[in-house]
Amino acid sequence: MIISPNAALSVRGLRTFHPLKIAGCVDARYTVPCPRTADIFQPQKHIMKSQDIFILLKLVSLNQRDNRDSSRQSVRMLAELTGVGKTEVSKSLNRSISVSLAKKNRTTGLISVNRKALFEFTYYGLQYVFPAQMQALTRGVPTAFAAPVLKKKLFSPGQTIPVWPSSDAQQMGQAIQPLYKTVPQAIANDNTLYAALALVDAIRIGNAREKNSAASELRLLLELD
Repeated sequence: MIISPNAALSVRGLRTFHPLKIAGCVDARYTVPCPRTADIFQPQKHIMKSQDIFILLKLVSLNQRDNRDSSRQSVRMLAELTGVGKTEVSKSLNRSISVSLAKKNRTTGLISVNRKALFEFTYYGLQYVFPAQMQALTRGVPTAFAAPVLKKKLFSPGQTIPVWPSSDAQQMGQAIQPLYKTVPQAIANDNTLYAALALVDAIRIGNAREKNSAASELRLLLELD
């Protein structure tokens, strides 16, 4: 194992090295019980979770729809709009800020998403960090190439569509688990969020053509072009 050249801190016989980049962790730390067993490591902090992408995309949607209204960015409001618990929302925002996917303005309290970094993480890393697999047929909400944002460009008649499982939906397709369990409810009144999450899924599960088409649309949605 190659260890960072940064100095090591000894605490009761343990050595803690930092920072170390680990697949799935934007910034992880680990402890080594003994120099002779340096292959044993334990990630301790800043491990991204799938709901972090969900919440960041909700912030993108809110910033576009509400002219950056700080009241809509409160932990309580984000929890209400996404269905993620308040404690988890708070932890999620802190994780995103700590790895520079978001930044909080100390004066206004507004949280701005680092859209370029979010796009790069989504395009290059998401399918490896949060992989998705097509599952059994079920009723659900169309996602990826079957969602409205891509349907006219990539959908072929007769093709089995990917869906987020939902007992309230009418369409049948192969289940794909969303980034968070409340996604089907959260997108009901937010077309921007729906489009963003569907594009993310197309990147997660798509072939090269589908992934590139989704990436182009996501760049437009994130206002990077």
